[in-house]
Amino acid sequence: MQNTPTTTLGYALFATRWLQAPLYFGLVAAQGVYVYKFFKELWTLILMCVSGHATETYVMLAVLKLVDVVMIANLLIMVIVGGYETFVSRIGLQGHRDQPEWLSHVNSNVLKVKLATAIVGISSVHLLQMFVDVHHTSHHALMWGTVIHMAFIASAAILAYMSGPMAAQSDRGHADRGHADRGHADRAPAGHPQAVRPQPAQETPAVTLPHPRQPEPGPEPVPVSEPDADAEARIRAAGFPARKLLEDFDQQHPRDFDRETVARLGKADFVAARHNVVFVGPTGTGKTHLAVALGVRACQAGHRVLFATAAEWAARLSDARAAGRLDAELAALDEHPLLIVDEIGYTPFDAATAGLFFQLVAHRYERGSLIVTSDRPLGRWDEVFGGASAPAMADRLAHHADVVRLDGESYRTRRPTSAWAD
Repeated sequence: MQNTPTTTLGYALFATRWLQAPLYFGLVAAQGVYVYKFFKELWTLILMCVSGHATETYVMLAVLKLVDVVMIANLLIMVIVGGYETFVSRIGLQGHRDQPEWLSHVNSNVLKVKLATAIVGISSVHLLQMFVDVHHTSHHALMWGTVIHMAFIASAAILAYMSGPMAAQSDRGHADRGHADRGHADRAPAGHPQAVRPQPAQETPAVTLPHPRQPEPGPEPVPVSEPDADAEARIRAAGFPARKLLEDFDQQHPRDFDRETVARLGKADFVAARHNVVFVGPTGTGKTHLAVALGVRACQAGHRVLFATAAEWAARLSDARAAGRLDAELAALDEHPLLIVDEIGYTPFDAATAGLFFQLVAHRYERGSLIVTSDRPLGRWDEVFGGASAPAMADRLAHHADVVRLDGESYRTRRPTSAWAD
């Protein structure tokens, strides 16, 4: 149990981060100054061109000044938004249509690299200005301008090289914490919801067919741009019941399913886009296999994934609500860009548990991705969650989702039945 004075002191120190907030608003004022400078330079350029006094060199230098001002303004935006998001507080832009692309994966390492790259770009513009106006620039200034620019390039390259191992170390730390959490769950007392992890039914055995694949579009390999050890750590931390691969999925078994959509999902682009995937079909048609396989692909693409059955998610959220930390639990799950909820529909839930699932889906809406497997379509989820929350939950889940329907008999019972018939 934590010491209350120590905890209070820690919270007080953590609250001092708000002292930085006025600094970022000061940078906003500085950006306003650059806006004024930009339009002043632009107006001067227009007047010189209209009056006929603008030479080609003057126009080039004036345009480079405008570009320089814009690049510095971009640098300020990255410092203001990225720095505030990283060091002060989350801005909550998830799902906003104007959210910057770089903000979705920004951290202190990424921010430093981007700032260093922006500084190199600004230095390039300054050096180009010196060469354009070379007749009015001394050789001494040119030499030192070039040396300083090369120093900026070298420092940015070193920083980018160092950020890779630091990010990998961060991923390994997250993975180790995930292993520790699962180890704690394995040692939980008997009767605790985390004490026994029920083994979900395997949808499709991971077997490779001996005959050649048909020329139908199959899953494409995902290029892995980082050490395999990091991807393996994420795969182990995801909690998959078993490793399943798209290459091992028997595409000839289901009578009907959208192979092109599954192949496209295998690129794992849907995770970065915060889209969802819903696999619907009878028992044994391969829903869990495909869900786990896409989760493995997401881990290989650099995303953190968390897998659990619907019953396990219900127990986890119920425990968090009972401890008064449901909001904190949902916020903590944001560290995983992809969550997998397996076996929805096999067990009906009471109204309270249905409300927890609604909060999970609503919280993840346009904020993170979900993969859901179910034995019934979204229109029949009222049979599982009741009539109150099911329509709203299905609406949010399906808004940005690929729904893949698998039809056919169970893979597990097909062979014994066939053998008995023979």
